Amino acid sequence: MKKQAKQPSQRQLQAGELIRRALVDIIAREDFRDPDLKGVSITVSEVRAAPDLRTARVYAAPLGGQNTPEVVAALNRCAKFLRGKLGRELKMRSTPSLRFEVDTTFDVASEMNALLARPEIARDLGKRDLGKSDLD
Repeated sequence: MKKQAKQPSQRQLQAGELIRRALVDIIAREDFRDPDLKGVSITVSEVRAAPDLRTARVYAAPLGGQNTPEVVAALNRCAKFLRGKLGRELKMRSTPSLRFEVDTTFDVASEMNALLARPEIARDLGKRDLGKSDLD
């Protein structure tokens, strides 16, 4: 039998959002030496903190989605540097170690939009809108 994934606690969610906001500020103002990060705008969409708050998975992608694997690999190379900067900004007992992962939410949203734009799907959705409401 497969274990169900446990929902994050309120504390994990708050810590993740706090880390995300601080990382966005740090990444925006830092001038990285890594050539894969020079001149690249990076979007940090989510940070998932572990239950013990010692590690955090950071979902990031470059704006425009070009060279995503290279940018995420470069962020992982800079993770210790970013953790040090993060520790100076946050009021946490310990600063979590960061692991950057590719953010695929924008790709999934694009696929959903493309799927919904298909003529046969749009036709079916149009029929539903013309019919009686679900509340009748």
